[in-house]
Amino acid sequence: MAKARAVLKRLKAVKNIRKITRTMELIATARFKKAMDRATEAAAYTRKIAELASDLSASASGFSHPLLEPHESLKTGVLLVLTSNRGLCGGYNASVLKLLQQRLRDASSKGQHLSLEVSGKRGLNFCRFSRIDLDQQYTQFEDKPGFDEVNEIASRYIDLYVQRKIDFVDVVYVRFESASRQRAILETLLPLSTAAGDSGKAAKASSPIEYEFLPSAREILEELLPAAFKARLFKCFLDAAVSEQIFRRVAMKSATENAGEMIGDLSRIYNRARQSQITSELSEIIGGAEALA
Repeated sequence: MAKARAVLKRLKAVKNIRKITRTMELIATARFKKAMDRATEAAAYTRKIAELASDLSASASGFSHPLLEPHESLKTGVLLVLTSNRGLCGGYNASVLKLLQQRLRDASSKGQHLSLEVSGKRGLNFCRFSRIDLDQQYTQFEDKPGFDEVNEIASRYIDLYVQRKIDFVDVVYVRFESASRQRAILETLLPLSTAAGDSGKAAKASSPIEYEFLPSAREILEELLPAAFKARLFKCFLDAAVSEQIFRRVAMKSATENAGEMIGDLSRIYNRARQSQITSELSEIIGGAEALA
């Protein structure tokens, strides 16, 4: 009897867990769809503003902007790490923190000083456990990061880079490529990539298109290039948000399926234990009846 009761108690616990994981799966699915729409729209905007900045930079002869100029030495920089505030999202945080450790080792070997900034409680807990010093920490970003909050961070990075207090800005996050593909990457946001500028120069060489700037190329690009950087940083936060929901949805779906299999196994064990108990009770009753006879 004791064995059957223990199995029944465990069976009820697993059923309750399955309800929770199923609910979390549905919530993650709903949040994923909304976050994916924002990330897709941001990707299109970021791509177009980067192309525009590239074309204008290539057309404005003799123009140079501090955000486009790489510094001679790469000794001091900012490393921004985007993790989640909550767990139960599979290997999402583990993949980001693995890249963080690799980048820290690489910086140590090169003699670089990194100003480490971490977003997300999971990353903060990891750094505290590993005794890694932090310069900034953020916990306000959930599945709907706001542009105003990211804009404040991006503006500070721009000021530091223009004043030559830092030489680069790196971001570690999970990039959203499609609903079935997300990967943790290390991306350098500052200086702005010269690849786009090179492609713009190639396009200019093969195309007779010329731009007329009003009021001037300098004034336009001084507004456009910081906006392009802010858009790229904001897209990193959006990609991280949608990727987190995808990882959580997959993890909760797997947990729900595993709980279902466990319920089936426990049900069979309980039925066997109950059947054995009933057989034993019947044998005792028959034995007692025969003794009385």
